[in-house]
Amino acid sequence: MKILDRDQCLRLEQIPNVGPAIAGDLRLIGIRTPAALKRRDPYALYDALTRAKGRRQDPCVLDTFIAAVRFMQGEPPRPWWAYTQERKRRLDTKRRTVLR
Repeated sequence: MKILDRDQCLRLEQIPNVGPAIAGDLRLIGIRTPAALKRRDPYALYDALTRAKGRRQDPCVLDTFIAAVRFMQGEPPRPWWAYTQERKRRLDTKRRTVLR
């Protein structure tokens, strides 16, 4: 059951957008509780998951990490795809900076 009050989330699967697979990915990289997401950078979490699994992950996983972190930081719940454009802009800016 998803919980819309972040302070009542005790399990990762209670966070909006987080199902068993994403919860497993978060546990793989050391995130055990919803509260642990409050202090994390979703882009760093995605990079850690890529390293842990040894291959690039679907970008939608990053969108889901952004949605989960933002929810735990106090934003209202939004579907993971609401963060797709933000992710694309940020990664495009990062690529252009690296290419300079």
